[in-house]
Amino acid sequence: MKVFKFGGASVKDAKGVRNVIDVLQKVGDSNIVIIVSAMGKMTNAFERVVDDYLNKSEELKNSIDFIKKYHIEILEDLFENRQHPVFKKINSIISDMETTLKRNKSRQYDYVYDQIVCYGELISTAIVSEYLSKEGYVNSLLDARNIIKTDDDYRDATVDWETTQQYIDKKVNKKGLTITQGFIASDANNFTTTLGREGSDYTAGIFAYCTNASSVTIWKDVPGVLNGDPRVFENTKLLSQISYEEAIELAFYGASVIHPKTLQPLQRKEIPLYVKSFLNPQDEGTSVKKGQRLVPQMPCFIVKKDQILLSLSSLDFSFIVEDNISEIFSLFHTYHLKVDLIQNSAISFSVCLDDKFDNFKKLLMQLKPKFSVVYEKNVSLFTIRHFNKEAILFLEENKDILLKQGTKETYQMVAKQ
Repeated sequence: MKVFKFGGASVKDAKGVRNVIDVLQKVGDSNIVIIVSAMGKMTNAFERVVDDYLNKSEELKNSIDFIKKYHIEILEDLFENRQHPVFKKINSIISDMETTLKRNKSRQYDYVYDQIVCYGELISTAIVSEYLSKEGYVNSLLDARNIIKTDDDYRDATVDWETTQQYIDKKVNKKGLTITQGFIASDANNFTTTLGREGSDYTAGIFAYCTNASSVTIWKDVPGVLNGDPRVFENTKLLSQISYEEAIELAFYGASVIHPKTLQPLQRKEIPLYVKSFLNPQDEGTSVKKGQRLVPQMPCFIVKKDQILLSLSSLDFSFIVEDNISEIFSLFHTYHLKVDLIQNSAISFSVCLDDKFDNFKKLLMQLKPKFSVVYEKNVSLFTIRHFNKEAILFLEENKDILLKQGTKETYQMVAKQ
């Protein structure tokens, strides 16, 4: 069987949902698990609901109404008959979300986030499944929360592989067409968890691993993996093939095409990954397999914005040694700060951090009594894989550079935005 993943950009409107059928018509429609993300930028819209709810904002009703209106407009385009059961189903899902908000007693952001943001995927998969059925594609809609089990680390849950394998063996029809949600799962108490922002790719990897799929295809609004983000860099080129190792490196440094965790389960079973255009499904795209060399061989540019450059030094000018570094990294782990660059000397230690859980203030409170702390927010981290002199000159042009370093294959610099 195969696993397909359609991201938010590919199902952002009625045209995108119709295009799912166009893809199936051109590449096959049997023995497939389809993973679907929330539509368009709906995850952002559900995050606003969470913020308005926890802040007791008067805008909460408007935020929910925006979500309703967005999805109803898509339904009215896809289903001519307003009496179609899908309208009642979507209204019921949104009502369930409102009930969840009313019954909730927790003020813990991460927990509330997972209980609410999951409705984006629940709505999108209901719409896709109903539309496929309307067009004659028999399919099963599965709730991923009943299949993928995790710990209770909300917003960044760790998969319980053994239990997840058992549920997938029991509930997934490997010969039919199955629709399920990306990004969402549940813990041992059946509270919703999520796998990290953009985690739908990871869901595809989980299903592929547990079903021994022949391949995973991620359908994107770009022709495949490019050597740079076309929204940032001009004249980007398609990479027709890369290895698992190279893809993991690119994902680690921030390439947005593939979620970093996706590749780990795939490479363990050597399941090929394809990244293709949902507008041109028969085009070659990019293949990711074991041991493939980079084709074409060229510099690959990655940028991560809204980072924090943190520099620490000892208060008494003593050396920054292993014990200090171990303590610092323990704090990064506690506060879920991802380290994207490290540079240290005898008495100082600098890191570029991704504060996706907004915990940096809490970290500072722990660090300031023990270290001299200097930091700069809103910086950008630029990375070049397979750099050459021309690529570095191009990247450094007109930049206010705060830090830079290079290894044999990778050049990185931190610059003001």
